[in-house]
Amino acid sequence: MLEKIIPNVLDKPDALLESIQETLAMTVWSGAFIFILGLFFGVILTVTKPGGICENKPLFQVLDKCINFFRSIPFIILLASLMPLSRLIMGTAIGVTGAIVPLIFGATPFFARQIENAFAEVDSGLLEAAQAMGCSVPEMVFQVYFKESIPGIARGTTITIISLLGLTAMAGAVGAGGLGDFAIRYGHDRNQVDVTYVTVLVLVILVSVIQSIGIFIEKKNIH
Repeated sequence: MLEKIIPNVLDKPDALLESIQETLAMTVWSGAFIFILGLFFGVILTVTKPGGICENKPLFQVLDKCINFFRSIPFIILLASLMPLSRLIMGTAIGVTGAIVPLIFGATPFFARQIENAFAEVDSGLLEAAQAMGCSVPEMVFQVYFKESIPGIARGTTITIISLLGLTAMAGAVGAGGLGDFAIRYGHDRNQVDVTYVTVLVLVILVSVIQSIGIFIEKKNIH
């Protein structure tokens, strides 16, 4: 039955499995850096903004403009423009390794905004109470902002990972490997439609799993 529906996919199961592994590798490795950097920049944006607990308008303006700058660049252009930097840092600009740097630059600004939005939902009364108790800035960040924003952080992380999957597929178009490369090399270039459909199905499954995990974490931490 499957031989009639997806014959071209069954001819190359190893290539499909390798593509899935490459996509997961790009997502996990770049996602780890994006999570750390996004949290860091999200915190800086929140505490240094006008009226923030550690207001610093020059620092806020510089960081805010940098994030807006990188968010405004289409990823495919960012991918090409960062090839020299990828070679410098990773030793190559192609394959899974070469895609890590552009993926970090492409998704970190987006995630930083998600964190900023999550922190903006924290009740101002809690912040005022913490300040009245004499809490330091680090204590307010970890004990108030992070503690009260877990659902928002989970939601933002889920959205970012799903977006990151899309970026890895786009990176596959310029030699990064993964499911994007698999779909283009076999599905598009060789006109093997079943390869394209299976690739889409695999991506839908991955997105569904990520979404389910994110919703579970979010619901568990709503109070």
